[in-house]
Amino acid sequence: MTTTSAGDQPLFRHDEIPRFDLFTAQMVVPAIRAGIARQDAALAALERDIEPNWAGLLEPLGQLAEPLAYAWGVVHHLLAVRNSPALREAQEAVEGEVVAAGMRLAQSQPVYQGLLALRDGPGWQGLDEAQRRIVTLSIRNAEQAGIGLRGEARARFNAVETELAELSTRFSNNVLDATRAYALVLTTPDEVAGLPPSLLAAAAQSARAAAADDTTATQATAEHGPWRFTLEAPLAIPFLEHSHRRDLRERLYRASIARASAGEYDNQPLIEATLRLRREQATLIGYASYATLSLSRKMAGAVPAVQSLLDELRRAALPHAQQELADLTAFARTESGAADLTLALWDVPFWAERLRERRYSYSDEDLRPYFALPAVLDGLFALANRLFGVTIAPADGEVPVWHPDVRFFRIVDEGGKPMAAFFLDPYSRPADKRGGAWMNGCLDRKCRADGDVRLPVAYLICNQTPPVDGKPSLMTFREVETLFHEFGHGLQHMLTRVDYVDVAGINNIEWDAVELPSQFMENWCYHRPTLLGFARHLETGAPLGEDLFGKLVAARTYRAGSQFLRQIYFATLDLQLHHHLDPAAGMAGVMATVKEVSSQNTVIAPLPEDRFLCSFSHIFSGGYAAGYYSYKWAEVLAADAFAAFEEAGLQDPPAVARTGRRFRDTVLALGGSRPPADVFRAFRGRDATTRALLTHSGL
Repeated sequence: MTTTSAGDQPLFRHDEIPRFDLFTAQMVVPAIRAGIARQDAALAALERDIEPNWAGLLEPLGQLAEPLAYAWGVVHHLLAVRNSPALREAQEAVEGEVVAAGMRLAQSQPVYQGLLALRDGPGWQGLDEAQRRIVTLSIRNAEQAGIGLRGEARARFNAVETELAELSTRFSNNVLDATRAYALVLTTPDEVAGLPPSLLAAAAQSARAAAADDTTATQATAEHGPWRFTLEAPLAIPFLEHSHRRDLRERLYRASIARASAGEYDNQPLIEATLRLRREQATLIGYASYATLSLSRKMAGAVPAVQSLLDELRRAALPHAQQELADLTAFARTESGAADLTLALWDVPFWAERLRERRYSYSDEDLRPYFALPAVLDGLFALANRLFGVTIAPADGEVPVWHPDVRFFRIVDEGGKPMAAFFLDPYSRPADKRGGAWMNGCLDRKCRADGDVRLPVAYLICNQTPPVDGKPSLMTFREVETLFHEFGHGLQHMLTRVDYVDVAGINNIEWDAVELPSQFMENWCYHRPTLLGFARHLETGAPLGEDLFGKLVAARTYRAGSQFLRQIYFATLDLQLHHHLDPAAGMAGVMATVKEVSSQNTVIAPLPEDRFLCSFSHIFSGGYAAGYYSYKWAEVLAADAFAAFEEAGLQDPPAVARTGRRFRDTVLALGGSRPPADVFRAFRGRDATTRALLTHSGL
């Protein structure tokens, strides 16, 4: 990256796409501190002369807050996709100062009193619905940021907020470092027995990439090795599914569940501290638990509503999961010739894949050649055009990117008018990129003072199988679903028609509704015209056959009970940790909770030494604390939304297009400007039910 002086401050060009070519870690500290000083000065000026109306309070408030939020967002984005020691050091140096600046803004009494005066004054009726929601949410956010606290209580609340931010960053870094630190290197054909050629090629490439001066590793090949397997999903999951070596599957599985739980990357003390501080923070502002606080700003509203949903889904899923285990055990005993075989946790992926191959006569490896990334993108963009009337075109080279793998696209409407743009960073890079997949906003839609609209820009991040030996990335079907999922998030960010940053796109959408468009988009992976429209064999160009497509659809509900139960387990555990657990019990109490919850939500108990929580970034360094249930809550919404297309007629293109435009004009367009229940009713004409989800899942 090109060096530039701190005075240039590309981090504060907040109306532009970030200049990743100008960014350096060295500019972070001076630029962020300068931004904090400007924000503090602007806040002081606003506090001296507040007018309790939209133009006199909300507009200047947004203007003064946006530059620092933009700059800090760029720093956090790069920590996730181009992590480095220098960037970590810079971020850690100013993180506490950024949190403190945010708290000064959130706890401004003049601003809070101005908001109350606006809500209770004659100007309230002159605001539109989105403006009133922004004011209402701003008041709630101030109250939950400790605006009512004084003296030592406020100082303690702010100290907790700072420490929680630091713990979150350390947790994420430890997971990345622990993942990077582990490798299973294999050198003999016996050790890689059963592994498909595509995985051997990826593992050989992994060995070459990790080699320093090791001549053997730098010359690694798929045929002769050595082969290097990490805990990254594109390597670890297929290894567990295909390796004939039970001892090696066990070794990799145990490494996965112990990740970031010992030594210099141990996250256990961070989990203890995080749970304790979250409870303390909630108590300081009058909530019984962190879950109660978290749910007060979600669609579910309260713990009993979440527990009711999880109980309903558990009752449906548990008998199926138990039967699935019995079927799998019987199959494994027959195939292995071991009549007394008891399946261990590292056996389940292997035998589940064998049973799926037997039942449906295909494997993930059979599908990979049909899902080259360029073809999948063409199919995804064609679907977006049919459903939502938008056209997506590559714009590589128009803007700087943070890695050569990253691509850039622009979106235009039916009249050719620009609507949005997005970056796509598709491949796994264990050395400097955290695992998982996500969408974040780069720029929010905003109406500028001159009346011009700043168009939204999104980051779409995946960690799929990278290209190997000069071929395009050949995706598993699950990776195809993941890409569709993240694109759904991106669509809600990019197709918004709301011009106020605070409620544009996904901003201020209740967290348990934000997965609706993402999970909705996954359904189209099973839509015959959509999938067969892009699934073509990389080498032969032959389309995916009707027979293979039929098997893929039939296998959609394969082990659905087990998959459901896994999510219910995570969601229930998350809720228990943040609502019922006494944080004073420490890690012993955490593990006792894991044991209790797993006894009711798993069909094979976790190992006593299982420390998967130490890499459970969703709830300890993501946005899902006391909210992991959101996946299932939103899945209910998504399935019901897709049912509207089924009712209209999936084989009727005009009906699909009409329903798609209605989805675009409600779910995707309205963002956080209205409560999500109202938005869903605007699309569906009624409240959601669980019927479609249970039907689609075969439960």
